Amino acid sequence: MIKNILLIMQLCWFQNVMAALNIDITQVMESALPIAIVPFGLEVSGLPVQEDVATIISNDLGRSGRFSVLSNTQHPEKITDPKFLNNTKWKELTRFVVIGNIQATGNNYAVTFHLINVVDGQIMLSQSLPSARTDLRKTAHKISDLIYQTLTGEMGVFNSRIAYITTHKIAKGKQYRLQISDFDGFNAKIITQGDEPILSPAWSPDGRRLAYVSLENKRMAIYVHDIYSNLRDQVSAHQGLNSSPAWSPDGSKLAMTLSKDGNAEIYVLDLTTKSLQRLTHDPAIDTEPAWSPDGKMIIFTSDRGGKPQIYQMISKGGSAQRLTFQGNYNARASFSPNGQKIVLINGDNGLFRIAILENGQMRYVSNTAMDKSPSFSPNGSMVMYATQRSLAAVSVDGRVRQRINVDAGAEIRESAWSPRLP
Repeated sequence: MIKNILLIMQLCWFQNVMAALNIDITQVMESALPIAIVPFGLEVSGLPVQEDVATIISNDLGRSGRFSVLSNTQHPEKITDPKFLNNTKWKELTRFVVIGNIQATGNNYAVTFHLINVVDGQIMLSQSLPSARTDLRKTAHKISDLIYQTLTGEMGVFNSRIAYITTHKIAKGKQYRLQISDFDGFNAKIITQGDEPILSPAWSPDGRRLAYVSLENKRMAIYVHDIYSNLRDQVSAHQGLNSSPAWSPDGSKLAMTLSKDGNAEIYVLDLTTKSLQRLTHDPAIDTEPAWSPDGKMIIFTSDRGGKPQIYQMISKGGSAQRLTFQGNYNARASFSPNGQKIVLINGDNGLFRIAILENGQMRYVSNTAMDKSPSFSPNGSMVMYATQRSLAAVSVDGRVRQRINVDAGAEIRESAWSPRLP
């Protein structure tokens, strides 16, 4: 039975690839914005500060590919108060400067920062954020998001997480792990692990829960795991295929693929009432559902036309409209956060690349031959995917590229980008 299930899942199975959560920039924007992040001052009265906030911000902005960060060794002065900043010295080296300080407030901190345009002396952004001692890294990511949004007009993605499935060789075979980490690879945590495959991680809209597929006990089932309480529920364990969980935008339902009635079809499970609704009725394989951001539509992969292609139907079920016609293979589709784009895997002439479908037109954003598992960033500006050797990310305009490398001895099977966290 398990072998048959895995054969059915060939439409959505992720090939083994090496990857890790260390981000290297391989291509930046030609018009990257010059910026300097000055080391933050400390007014903490002996309270230990375990994170270098300025370095975290520098790394965030630098990894985005949209900023050129001035090295600390080139800073003409070390200041924490904007009234002492010498614009003449700075504007010869950069355009924007961030300064700040960390002040103890009881057993916690207040992190104050200022974003300054040194060309005209304007303070563009000035805020003070409260931070628990254990949350300084998260606070630094929030500051990076605020700076990014102020200077680019787009919401930042630094305060987000990645879920990813790794395999590790052990004496008895392989161990599979579902892990999460901050977007920059820090604060990694194992959510669940075992000696049977784990598949298809999917974040809930609030970023608190992960739905995923596990073949533990030699039977395929879908679980929902609360990453804060570490509690999980088995929500679907029908005979046969239980795969491809996808959250509704309000987090109350899961679309999924089940074969309990003899064929792979799309169903929707209400997580509150546990009621199950079948949406598709076709002898072909229907799989990989994904909701539109407004919850009105569902796209999915089907071979009802002879080859895997992307179809769309209303979220209550009904007739399906084919969306893709370029290439003989299109699969693993999902909407951008604003609903205006669809990212997917396009296969043609033996090449499998990541493509974006917009207004009926398809364009490639990856440039390698066996790319898999695309996932939009929370702001829709980037797409994360897998190559034969690593995870990668590319801006939707193709101007910024990142490579995410793996720790020795681990393989990454699948990944998913979380929503932006509060």
